[in-house]
Amino acid sequence: MTKDRGFYKNFFTIYIALVLQNVISLSVNLADNMMLGAYSEVSLSGVAAVNQIQFIFQQLLTAIGDGLVIFCSQYWGKKQTGSMKKISATAMHMALGTAVILFILVSLFPSRAVGMFTTDGAIISEGVRYMNIMRFTYIFFAVTMTLLATLRSVEIVKIAFYLSLSTLVINCGINYVLIYGRFGAPELGVAGAAIGTLTARIVECAAVIVYIVKKEKSLRLKLSDYFHTDRVLQKDYIKVTLPMLVVQGLWGLNTAMQTVILGHMTTGAIAANSAASTLFMLVKSTAVGAASTASVIIGKTIGTGDIPKVKEYSRTLQRMFLIIGVFSGILLFFIRIPVLSLYDLSPSTKAMADTFLIILSVVCVGMSYQMPTNNGIIRGGGSAIFVVKMDIISIWCIVIPLSLIMAFVVKASPAVVVCCLNADQIFKCVPAYLKSHYGNWIRTLTRNEETA
Repeated sequence: MTKDRGFYKNFFTIYIALVLQNVISLSVNLADNMMLGAYSEVSLSGVAAVNQIQFIFQQLLTAIGDGLVIFCSQYWGKKQTGSMKKISATAMHMALGTAVILFILVSLFPSRAVGMFTTDGAIISEGVRYMNIMRFTYIFFAVTMTLLATLRSVEIVKIAFYLSLSTLVINCGINYVLIYGRFGAPELGVAGAAIGTLTARIVECAAVIVYIVKKEKSLRLKLSDYFHTDRVLQKDYIKVTLPMLVVQGLWGLNTAMQTVILGHMTTGAIAANSAASTLFMLVKSTAVGAASTASVIIGKTIGTGDIPKVKEYSRTLQRMFLIIGVFSGILLFFIRIPVLSLYDLSPSTKAMADTFLIILSVVCVGMSYQMPTNNGIIRGGGSAIFVVKMDIISIWCIVIPLSLIMAFVVKASPAVVVCCLNADQIFKCVPAYLKSHYGNWIRTLTRNEETA
């Protein structure tokens, strides 16, 4: 373990803020699920189906933001802010383009989009009602995610926590009023939940823009900066980010495939998976925060040119990831029953969700090591293509085919299928360890001179 006290202070300052931000952000989904679960199991299933589309979109935005952080954190290590602004502009264009494409697709084919996840007509109907409003959040969410990634690259992370907290309060308040029709308001069900989320996203986007204009001093970003890009930097950014888009997109599709497969097995499986996966994602914030923090620290250290320190930090981080994983698995195991008791689900659906969470408690340990190692250290060090290859082989050549066979040929139980769908979180630990300890994964991405 490194003896550099500044390292631990820097890590935990960024890590705690990012974990809290993720927890608060995902608490919005947890609150939605619990409120809709108490309102109607069909409504919960419809929203869960639509949220798979939202999850894939979020993963693509995460890749765009992570590519920005990898580049900009190295530039930040050399204080080359001109290049950072142009990378941020390229990332914003890509994020907005993704949002517009998704908006058009779900607007033209709403029933088909929801129907990918279930054949139940009632669930599809509720999902379409929800998505018809949720699609308007895409542009606001894309802007917010990209701006927060830009701030993260200069080690400003607390604003994300405060934004997520405000989103939670606004969303829960509107949900309570509009889902159930409180205080004389109309009872809108899933539409009420969508209105709450849309309102929160608009406020969130406006708040981060105001913060950048009024408070941010490191980059001094202006609207005009987003109309200026650099072809060389743009090419370099796309070269590094494209593999990450593939990885995050595949991961998003893998998660969505879990709903597709389970949704075609039993009626209650979508609701059970929604309840279990939302809680799992909440605890998973510890690993996501670790990956984002590692990416910033590794990228910035590479930018300073101190490669021995990069390797030292890498080894220390991996030990910390294991500790975080064990803690997260134990936490998920013990909170599963009290959280599930808040849902108004049928006994069989609740029992299925409980089984899923026990499985995910074990998965959490392996995931908390391999995800930050791959996505934080290795990818943050510039070797994104390794992560692409590993994910393509593990998910699409092993996990998905095996899960489909177990579900529809062997006719195994949903619990067995969930084990198969999450098996990659365990066996990806081995290549992650070997690559980080014995492979060549450090790439210096920054240019030697400031790009004005």
